[in-house]
Amino acid sequence: MNKPWSLSLLCLPLMAWQLCAADPPGASTTPSPEGNAATTAAAPSVPASSDDLNQLRQRIAQQEEAIKKLQQAVEAQRALLEKSVQSVNAAAQGGTPAVAGTDALANAAPVKIVPAVNVAHPNIALQKNQTEATSPLGIRIGDTTFTPLGFVDATFFARSANVGSGIGTNFGSVPFNNSTGGNLGETNFSTQNSRIGFRVDSNVLGAKVLGYFEADFLGQAPPTVFVTSNADTFRMRNIFVDVQKGWFEVLGGQDWSMLTPNRVGLSPVPSDIFYTQNMDTNYQAGLVWSRQTQFRFVLHPSDDFAIGLSLENPQQYGGGSGGGSVITVPPSYASLLANNAQINNGVSVTSTPSLYGGTNTPNVAPDIILKAAYDAHAGDKLLHFEAAGLISNFKVEEGNGSAKTPYIGENATGYAGEFNTNLQLAKNFRLIENLFWGEGNGRYIFGLAPDFIVNANGALSPLHSASTVDGFEWNLGKNTLVSLLYGGVYVGRDVTEVPTVSSKGAITFTPYGYGYIGSNQNRAIQEGTADLVQTLWSNPSYGKLSLIIQYSYLDRNPWYYSASSGAPKEAHTNMGYVDLRYTLP
Repeated sequence: MNKPWSLSLLCLPLMAWQLCAADPPGASTTPSPEGNAATTAAAPSVPASSDDLNQLRQRIAQQEEAIKKLQQAVEAQRALLEKSVQSVNAAAQGGTPAVAGTDALANAAPVKIVPAVNVAHPNIALQKNQTEATSPLGIRIGDTTFTPLGFVDATFFARSANVGSGIGTNFGSVPFNNSTGGNLGETNFSTQNSRIGFRVDSNVLGAKVLGYFEADFLGQAPPTVFVTSNADTFRMRNIFVDVQKGWFEVLGGQDWSMLTPNRVGLSPVPSDIFYTQNMDTNYQAGLVWSRQTQFRFVLHPSDDFAIGLSLENPQQYGGGSGGGSVITVPPSYASLLANNAQINNGVSVTSTPSLYGGTNTPNVAPDIILKAAYDAHAGDKLLHFEAAGLISNFKVEEGNGSAKTPYIGENATGYAGEFNTNLQLAKNFRLIENLFWGEGNGRYIFGLAPDFIVNANGALSPLHSASTVDGFEWNLGKNTLVSLLYGGVYVGRDVTEVPTVSSKGAITFTPYGYGYIGSNQNRAIQEGTADLVQTLWSNPSYGKLSLIIQYSYLDRNPWYYSASSGAPKEAHTNMGYVDLRYTLP
């Protein structure tokens, strides 16, 4: 039955009831003085006048007009409802939106290239989005949101040479092909890169507060870990609190160093930091990075510009980490390197107070990092520019306090700078450039270069080094990302000579330091990498499943090789990773 007719039929009984209940025109409203209806005389019939009929017609016309308006309102509501149902059906057929949130953690998760937004404080905007666009796993209590995050990795990796460093590559110690390791490949499986963490977002007295924790299973493992139980060691990656109110932002805790390249602003959140799409847990040769305790102070004077100062944990470093070459020191200063007493040389220490070394190395002052970032906009595209400077201080104490060799303090200061860009040149295409150079800065290039050498007279001499990572990231479609990168490291040479007088009076000079003739210390390390990240399925309620593939070619060149002895002038390896990753919603 037609809906307007239905409404009309429903309204007719109402009209009839109103007409019947109404007093006839001219009827008296005064009650009868007699209480008994039986004794009351019948009232004489009074014919209806023309005025009464006109009033009745007006009432009927008014009710018909009210019914007409009611019908129009019902039709409008029905049209609006049908339009809403059609919109919902169209959205459901258009596909499931991509999952966001825990991709911020994944060093190999695709970075979704989105139109640039004119946000004053990108990290706080991310906190706001995380709070309002709640995860299915999130818990909200008042103004505070607790969100667990992480992913599970099942990784296969293989190399044509046995680097011997596990899932993360020691770029500085690829074996030469005239050694056993250079002729022996390696094949392994690992779940160590699986990650777990949480973030807490809140508003406190008008300030945005972010608490962040992240950990993986790449901690120091015993030698027999892979024999039976494969009990990989849980370790801390990042744990910090970030507070921002108005233009001012303060961070305290362990996070990526402010020297690590950003994708957006000076945000401390991993999703806004560039550390490649690689599955290699040591990322890319040439990448400037560290995760260390710091106190960071950032000013946001405009929507697109930020400048910050970071005081970060120092470590006076003589090489040895990440496979990097170690400096040699004159014999009279050998105690400076022994058990990392005054210079960390990456060697495990079995004596008290440190089991694994490094924590007993003294440092004179924190590393000082000053960084500025500008996010330009070309339409809906984001063009990120940043520049940073590093000041490092080093000090050793020489002598034994005797009259012949009194205590003498030696100091040195290192200076370095970097310039990085991350440019969205097209809708789904980013061009990446990172350049870092200076002296006393080798520790920040994954420790592939020492910070300084010790001269023959005991003075400290900062060592020059430089690095770069360049390439692009390209989203080929909704679920596919490819990346091509080149990374390079250059370590300068700095040589000191100690004279020796023979019994016959002949004088010979023995070289020490870095890069001298006869040493096999690294001069250049280069790596080319291709990444493919394919999302297999994604659902905001259940998470995401991804396939990640990496291929890299790594080449290492020392400062010196002996052609007469047949020693090779370079070492190289091919590396491949295949990873299946489930990311929490």
